[in-house]
Amino acid sequence: MATFTRKNAWNQNGTFHNPDLLWYAKGVSVMQSRSLNDQTSWWFFAAIHGNRWPNIPGPPLVPTTPQPSQGLIDQYWAQCQHGTWFFPPWHRGYLYAIENILREIIQSLGGPGDWTLPYWNYFGPDNQYKIPPAFTVQNLPDGDLNPLLVAARYGPNNDGNIFVPLSSWGITQECQKDYDFVGGNSNGNSGDYGGAETGFEHFASLFGDLEWNPHNFVHAAVGGQTPTGRGGLMSNPETAGLDPIFYLHHCNIDRMWAAWNSSGKANPNDPNWLSGPTASGDRKFYMPKPDRTPWQYAPDVVNDTGQLNYTYDNLSLGIPPELAGRDALRLRNFGLTMDETRLLSTMNLNANTELVGANSSMTTLDATGARTTVKLDSKGWETVTKSLTNTFAARINNSPAATNLPDQVYLQLEGVKGNEDSIVCSVSINQQYVGHISLFGLYNASIKDSQHGGAGLTIRLDITKIVDQMHLSGMAELNSLDVLIQPVNIVAEGSELTIDRVSVYRKGLM
Repeated sequence: MATFTRKNAWNQNGTFHNPDLLWYAKGVSVMQSRSLNDQTSWWFFAAIHGNRWPNIPGPPLVPTTPQPSQGLIDQYWAQCQHGTWFFPPWHRGYLYAIENILREIIQSLGGPGDWTLPYWNYFGPDNQYKIPPAFTVQNLPDGDLNPLLVAARYGPNNDGNIFVPLSSWGITQECQKDYDFVGGNSNGNSGDYGGAETGFEHFASLFGDLEWNPHNFVHAAVGGQTPTGRGGLMSNPETAGLDPIFYLHHCNIDRMWAAWNSSGKANPNDPNWLSGPTASGDRKFYMPKPDRTPWQYAPDVVNDTGQLNYTYDNLSLGIPPELAGRDALRLRNFGLTMDETRLLSTMNLNANTELVGANSSMTTLDATGARTTVKLDSKGWETVTKSLTNTFAARINNSPAATNLPDQVYLQLEGVKGNEDSIVCSVSINQQYVGHISLFGLYNASIKDSQHGGAGLTIRLDITKIVDQMHLSGMAELNSLDVLIQPVNIVAEGSELTIDRVSVYRKGLM
């Protein structure tokens, strides 16, 4: 069987001179002409990702009828996997399914039989951080209306200028430095490349590193919102599949996962991952095939792109190989070698997690941001400083470093609730920048009838580097941390976002 190659959407300057984009538009147009209850329609496919659709300004004109049978809704709709180790494989199957439907349509229109979904690599050189121009023009070359143009796509500045603000929003490929798909020792939202081990999760609150950044941030940047708080299609996971740029964004996320594997990093061999949520008796993954029959799949059949007969024209990791390994960068300050660092990473799999500080009340975040004080528990914080002191002393005295594992320290925002998914904030502690956070998925996590009963998002930021710097400069003896959270884009007037608790955790063997 032939192997298909997915290529960069910015070929031919991202215009309709790129045949992949031109045929994509023609295929999307046919899918949009089909009714909501047709499993191969644009609308049905978007509802597979999420089906809570408010009034949406056109184009596109989104239908709400005719509804498919309840059996089809139960089988297919609202099954996207977020905040789970199934995030990468579920979306790979989703892309594969719509690509097959589009390819059949394109072939029927006289297009190429080897057409594939293009990817939008916003990390690419020159202007590739901008949305390809084919998504912004009114008409196709033949004069037909452009089905790739979306009205509810507002951008990071909420002005209709669509681009990915890489440096100003802290959007990076740092996830590609992770060692482990799950259960690792990385610096991201969950500490895993692919996500934390779960069952079926339509939208949990703690994201794997690949999903956290860049995935969530790009959704927020592209979708944006109006000044009155109406979010763009890409800002909300329930509506994101309605925007044609969604599939090119996820194609790039899939490419990054394939590149991560190509660099020698392994996916889980745990049967609970390979078999999908059905291993625990949970809901199955289904996608419609071009003939409208169901395809049931699990991670074991999408574990590698070769199993689905496609590859990418660019499988570079996206970061210099010598920098791949966050632990090495951190522990180099303590004089540790690469071999010692890898040993410590392995040991840390068995580390304990302990709460070492929290603020005293709920925090409200408005257009000006929020500030709170996290009081540190003296005994818990002493454990952190002791672990750092022991590691540093071990190197000075030429002792075995593996017996002196330094703690990792995390800032955690718990029970973040609200209704604006596009908000991105900068976070600092003691006037030192920690990172940016994206509230993509906030609405889903906050509504009472959601899977988690409106518990909100949990957002975790690694502050180990800052704590290390405090220790090495003799400033680690602290009673509290000053936490400042500031939006970098618009928070609509009258909106209120709340955080139940801001806390600090340590992870270590002591």
